[in-house]
Amino acid sequence: MLPKHLIAAWAFFTFCLMGAGILTLVLSLVWRQPNLLRNLTFSTFDLTAGAVLGIILLVTSVLSIVLIIPRGKRPLVFLNWLLLLDGVAILFVATFIWIYTLHERNNYHAVFGRQSDATKIMVQDSLMCCGYFNATDEVAFGGNICPDQAAAIAANSFCVTPIVQHVDKTLNNVFSTIYGFMAIVIGLFLSSMCIIKQRQEFERFEKIDTKRASRFV
Repeated sequence: MLPKHLIAAWAFFTFCLMGAGILTLVLSLVWRQPNLLRNLTFSTFDLTAGAVLGIILLVTSVLSIVLIIPRGKRPLVFLNWLLLLDGVAILFVATFIWIYTLHERNNYHAVFGRQSDATKIMVQDSLMCCGYFNATDEVAFGGNICPDQAAAIAANSFCVTPIVQHVDKTLNNVFSTIYGFMAIVIGLFLSSMCIIKQRQEFERFEKIDTKRASRFV
């Protein structure tokens, strides 16, 4: 029989991993809904990567529950290999976002430039700015703030600062949270290793008992 504190640790990290998977998958789906600044912040690729990561974490957590049932160490060894793959996926997604934040001003200049004029006008009206780096850079005329070139120059407010402030806060929270999932994966990995060690001990003692019993037969 495994120690209760070891089972409790394994159960805690398993359900934390399940929660991380559900959170990642749900947000990746919900954030696809129309939202001006959020749709500007995350690309379809970003949200798809998040959904894939969420599914991976969910599958691993379910398999963790299934693989703990059989006796022996092989199922848990397989689980630990899955956890290593989870760790790689977490590091890839989080690091990809982190690297993207290192050049936000230029990266979102390209993102803003790819938007339609209608979307640019909505962003400009929402953030009360005209153009990206200046009043002539990627500006779209129309709406209340930038109806024409003269109004854009007179506004003297450019979109780079409010856009970067918004996306920087959002992306920092996202990649910090994803990096935090590594603590869950490591905790479950170590819990699994401890259970493997306990089962190895049980198997060794069972073999010893079997040999002793055979001597008296």
